[in-house]
Amino acid sequence: MGLFPAALEVLIEKFASLPGIGQKSAQRLAFHLLALPEGEAESFAAAVIGAARDLRLCGVCQNITDADVCLICGNDRRDKGVICVVADPKSVMAIERSREYGGVYHVLHGVLSPMNHIGPDDIKIKELVARVADGEVSEVIMATNPDTEGETTARYISRLLRPFDIKVTRLAYGIPVGSSLEFTDDATLMRALAGRQEM
Repeated sequence: MGLFPAALEVLIEKFASLPGIGQKSAQRLAFHLLALPEGEAESFAAAVIGAARDLRLCGVCQNITDADVCLICGNDRRDKGVICVVADPKSVMAIERSREYGGVYHVLHGVLSPMNHIGPDDIKIKELVARVADGEVSEVIMATNPDTEGETTARYISRLLRPFDIKVTRLAYGIPVGSSLEFTDDATLMRALAGRQEM
């Protein structure tokens, strides 16, 4: 028998099913939602339902959008010849915050992970290869995370793209600004030394 009424238990369970939300956080969120005035709670629920109903994947880059083509792909000022490949839509937002990148994106919606039974057919690799095969792409920037799955995915895709005679690059790695060398791991130091630039 649960501690709370069935409707509250279900609400807590739904919040707990979200990534990064533990049982205590789920309870806090559920109680916060219950404390909202009825109109605000209905507005919150309507926003969730609206997002689930209206959002879809861009027909070009696979990013989340509410139209057939996302705002980035539809922007004529973006360089369509350069594609930055990322694992998820959050990575697009992170790169856009830098205001330094003027190309377009391709969102894989995951990375290769044999341990989790995620193979090439489970993420949006075929769609990327089809874009490159169209012949308008000059460079693909691999911007997956610098972990085992991200590296494996980047290498796999770069091998697939070799026959197209385009430049395939990888984001540089290095020591984060404001950090101390004594706390930097060996792999990061090795990458930082290998990728050093002339001043």
